[in-house]
Formats: sequence, C-alpha cells, structure tokens
Amino acid sequence: MSENSLLQKNISLKKLNWWKVGGEAEYFAAPENLEDLKSVYGEALKNKWPVHILSGGSNILVKEGLIKGLVLSLHALKGVISQNQVNGRLEVVAWAGAPKAEVARVFMQNKLAPAVFMTGIPGDLGGGVVMNAGVGEAIRPREFCEIVDWIEVLRPDLNLEKIESSKIKWEYRHTSGWQPGIIVRVGLGWTLEPDAEVLNNVRKATQKRVQSQPLDMPSGGSTFQNPPGEKAARLIDQCGLKGRRVGGASVSTKHANFIVNDQNAKADDILALIKEVQNEVKVQKSISLQTEVILFGGWEHK
Repeated sequence: MSENSLLQKNISLKKLNWWKVGGEAEYFAAPENLEDLKSVYGEALKNKWPVHILSGGSNILVKEGLIKGLVLSLHALKGVISQNQVNGRLEVVAWAGAPKAEVARVFMQNKLAPAVFMTGIPGDLGGGVVMNAGVGEAIRPREFCEIVDWIEVLRPDLNLEKIESSKIKWEYRHTSGWQPGIIVRVGLGWTLEPDAEVLNNVRKATQKRVQSQPLDMPSGGSTFQNPPGEKAARLIDQCGLKGRRVGGASVSTKHANFIVNDQNAKADDILALIKEVQNEVKVQKSISLQTEVILFGGWEHK
C-alpha cells in the first residue's frame, strides 16, 4: 500500500460514470490541483501501476470487478482559468476537468457559436479533446478540432508540454499525436462575431436533446459512431432493435443510439448488447458499427 495520503483504496466507480455500472479502483485519486496530480501520477509511475484516466464519465463502459492500478479522476480539476479578447478573438483557458457546459456558458455570454454545439455534448474538456467530441447536426463549429488552440500535457517525466492544435491529429471521434501523458489544460478560441440568435439556438438545441434522448435514464451517451453518410440510430431502428434487451440493459425506445441501464444492469450486459446490435446491423445492413464508447479499466478477456 502506498503511503501517499491522496490515494484511496478500493473505491467504487459506479457513481462516477454515466451508466452507473462497473467495479472498484484498486487505487483512486481525484486531485484538485496540478501539484496533487503530479504527486499521484508520479506515485503510479514509480510503482509501475497501470493508469486509467477518468474524465466526465460519459462514453465509457467501466468493467466489473477490481480495476488494477490507479484510476485518476479529473472531475475536481475544473474551472475556467481565463478569458480574454485578443486580436478579434475570444480566447478561453480552462482545466481539463471543466465540464463542457461550464465553458459553453462563457461562449454563450459572448453570443458566440461554439456555445451551441458544446451545449449538446456531455463530459469535460479533456475528454472532448481525446475523442474530438462533436454533434451530428450540420452546424459550425460541430467538433472540438474547430475550437481548440492548444492543449497542455503532463508527461510521464512530470514536465508540462504545450501542444498546438496543428500538431494534434484530429479524426472522427479520435485524436492522436499528443500522447503519452495526461491533458491538464485546454486553450480554446473563436472569432468575436456575436450572433443574437445564439441564445435562442442554445435553447432549441437543449429542447431537442430533452425531447429526443433518454436523459432520464443512465446511459453512456451516443453508443456508436455514425458511419459515413449514415446515422447509427436510423440503422439500428431499421433493424428493429429498439427495445432489444440483455439483462438489465436495453436499446432505448426513444433514441436507438442510446443503450440505457433501466433494470440494474451490469457492465457485461451492456457490452453483450453492444455486440448484439453490431452483429444485427452487420447481418441486415452489411455495415460495421464502431463504438464511440471506450472500454475502461482493462477488459483483457473481451
């Protein structure tokens, strides 16, 4: 057992992910500042523990049982650090654990377009960068790659490195080129072109989410990526899979790209249902659905 006072042992992760499933972290820490983050990250590296970074808890499926090593939650490393108007742009700097909704409010106060797309996606800034989060609607901006100026990464040698957006490889729901390490700060920007309709568009986007998504039940957010030229939800619906169930998990009857935990599901139920949906869509539509959801905690046997 480590003597680092910031580390906790055998902490359940059920309340820290959107699906409300999964097991316990062998070691767990939720640092509130950069020095504490360096301390626990350094401890894990010294002991050669696996390190699992837990962001806002959406778009992950936490495995059952004991998760070996350190689960590092960034939910306490939050807040907007600064916002400035520079050369006709609004530039915002925030901690990686800041909820997207918190940063969206800054853009909303300035009546800028990023507020609309950021209102529609869950989780925090660091997770948004990792998966180049975005929305399906044809709006601008619609993905993180359009608003990120730079990120700051804590490297395994515990030094910080600032990486410009142009050095990151941005892909659909994935980024690379910035690893290894932990994203700790994010710099975002947008041209100062206030739009009086932004507030109204945010309200419309929020209303649409409430009406079309099962926000009243535990889910991981959108389960599958949209294939080129297609919508995952439409394909799943056309295959007659709404309401399909495995154990305590079911395909939402409200939005087919959401798998909900409506009957005390286990993580294994959700994964089995994901695979069932993939198999059915492959058989009926000859399309391979890829998940947006990331398997968290080391699903070696899967």
